[in-house]
Amino acid sequence: MPRAKAKMWSKVEQLKTYPDLRISDFGTRRRHSFLWQRWCVEALKEGIGKSFSGTSNVLLAMDTDLEALGTNAHELPMVAAALAQSDQELGAAPYKVLQDWNQLYGGNLLIVLPDAFGTAAFLRNAPDWVADWTGFRPDSAPPLEGGEKIIAWWKKMGHDPKEKLLIFSDGLDVETILKTYRHFHGRVRMSFGWGTNLTNDFAGCAPTQISGLNPISIVCKVSDANGRPAVKLSDNPRKATGEPSDVERYLKFFGTEDFAEQAVKV
Repeated sequence: MPRAKAKMWSKVEQLKTYPDLRISDFGTRRRHSFLWQRWCVEALKEGIGKSFSGTSNVLLAMDTDLEALGTNAHELPMVAAALAQSDQELGAAPYKVLQDWNQLYGGNLLIVLPDAFGTAAFLRNAPDWVADWTGFRPDSAPPLEGGEKIIAWWKKMGHDPKEKLLIFSDGLDVETILKTYRHFHGRVRMSFGWGTNLTNDFAGCAPTQISGLNPISIVCKVSDANGRPAVKLSDNPRKATGEPSDVERYLKFFGTEDFAEQAVKV
């Protein structure tokens, strides 16, 4: 544990040199333990101060006087698509979810998660009003490529990216966070939802390699809705979920534009 704490604090020291960074804890799902997540959250709060925006863990947010932060999840369009009774309803499912979300939250929490069936397909068919939302969370696309794609779309839709927000959240480590920050700095507002490599990074912290310290690759996705199969495609084909025949059907419907196969990070 002392080695893990020293490793975590070295990350804090790197991040604190960029005062405009915005980091939030998204590490509940694959954390080493609740107490370790709490320590990491408290370390970020102490170490980077106002650059630490909050945590997606509601209990920790209450206990540590932080804001509870998060976005909508892939499960929502997955369910809407599974319940679709026609191709028209299937294609409209990702946008119907956003309409319902907007109505439920009264115009707040307007962050788009576009990659359930591929970001390119989402942007290609998105209604104009989607561009009015606060920002996007490009989850499964490589951060630089995904961010550039969304910025280009905002410009096409007549919006200034500097007034928008990108939330990066997939397999982040300190190097990826800083590289992405430097690439987009001054062009768009940014935030980073830091998960597994925040709350479960014990690599190199044991005297010998102990497999029990490796983070578990947990995936929580819908399998079916009302008995109808659910599918998630992602921008990374390796992250697709669902029965192979159903995945193939969705691929034919939504297309595979800009899909990039990458190793899946826990």
